[in-house]
Amino acid sequence: MVRIPIGQISEHTGGLVTICGFVETIRDQKKRQFLVVRDFSGQIQAIHEKQSGEDPIATQISAMCEESTVCITGKVVANEVVKLGGMEITIESIEIVGPACQHMPINGQSSLDSRLDWRFLDLRRPENLLIFQIQTAMEHAMRCFWMERSFLEIHSPKLMETASESGAELFKMEYFGKIAYLAQSPQFYKQMAMASGFDRIFEIGPVFRANPSFTSRHDTEFTSIDVELSWIDSHEDVMQLEEEWLCYVLLSLQQEFGTRIKETYGVDVVIPEVPFPRVTMEEAYAILKEQGYAVTRAEKGDLDPEGERVLARYIKEKFGHEFVFVTNYPVSVRPFYHMRQPDNPGLTKSYDLLWRGLEITTGAQREHRYDVLLRQVEEKGLSVEPLQHYLDFFKFGCPPHGGYGAGLTRLLMTLLELKNVREVTYLYRGPNRLAP
Repeated sequence: MVRIPIGQISEHTGGLVTICGFVETIRDQKKRQFLVVRDFSGQIQAIHEKQSGEDPIATQISAMCEESTVCITGKVVANEVVKLGGMEITIESIEIVGPACQHMPINGQSSLDSRLDWRFLDLRRPENLLIFQIQTAMEHAMRCFWMERSFLEIHSPKLMETASESGAELFKMEYFGKIAYLAQSPQFYKQMAMASGFDRIFEIGPVFRANPSFTSRHDTEFTSIDVELSWIDSHEDVMQLEEEWLCYVLLSLQQEFGTRIKETYGVDVVIPEVPFPRVTMEEAYAILKEQGYAVTRAEKGDLDPEGERVLARYIKEKFGHEFVFVTNYPVSVRPFYHMRQPDNPGLTKSYDLLWRGLEITTGAQREHRYDVLLRQVEEKGLSVEPLQHYLDFFKFGCPPHGGYGAGLTRLLMTLLELKNVREVTYLYRGPNRLAP
């Protein structure tokens, strides 16, 4: 048997082919039977004309449940009446490879929690398959962008002796009589690569956050996209790189999937103009005040989710842009390793990037001078000893550097304008979900 992907059926018009896939629908009429069969590449209608007397194919189809897996051999026929690409297969033989034992426990109207309980069935829906086709193409485009610019890919460890960010949101585990932590971020190892002379690196890999949050944009395990590059003058260089990267990726997705994304999700893939709008945190607060919105965490120098949405609407109305960089975050809300502004040491050379009202990226220039870094550790009230391995990276010369990190699922969720990261995560992990 040589299986032909359904998406290639039109190349075999008039010929005999074998297709394999899931039975999506069954129509058992008096004189004929219709099946819609689906595989990773598309759907096609298969038809069987019932025979008088003994008819094993009709018997098989009549006893079949939807979502059974089958292999069908038949002749490819052009039929302009058929909506599925104007092609169909007249069945000559059918093998039920994996019979569905009962009817599906979920459907398109089931709750999200129910669909996550039966995630392997939920993923059979073509719109979910499309998500992961887009994810695959998105990662490929990212890698192409980086490879064209001489980046190296690293794979940093996910077991750590000390925290990679702060002391919060850590998963602890026993490790040969000691305590180890699951990595919240590859941040320390990205910077180690700069101290190693790798110049520019990226990583796409898992990170873990013991965050007891039940929001639509948080999870306890997700795929992080991380970039670091040396010999920069400021965080502006990092923002410029990220602009180019996002435009490259979005153009690639628009060319390959723009039509299908529009048809399936009603969303246009927009290629943004560069440079993206930029506002300082101080300017963002002034804009929000003008819009009649008071940030609930104003005393902390950050933006809350509603503040992000209000700011994004303002930028969209004024500049016609889906993206906005918010820069110059105060030291109080940024990690110790962010470089500070020379003319205002209370502010950092850092930014968040908002896309369609959602924070998708945090980036910054890092502090590369050992003595300054040591002082910032102490000012944050952190203990030097557990950070000594990290601090050692900067004792023997390190170039000025910076980078950014983004969550893959947030990018997908925002691209498709879906409401929850659970929808675009292969298997979601949150405070109440460890299975399937």
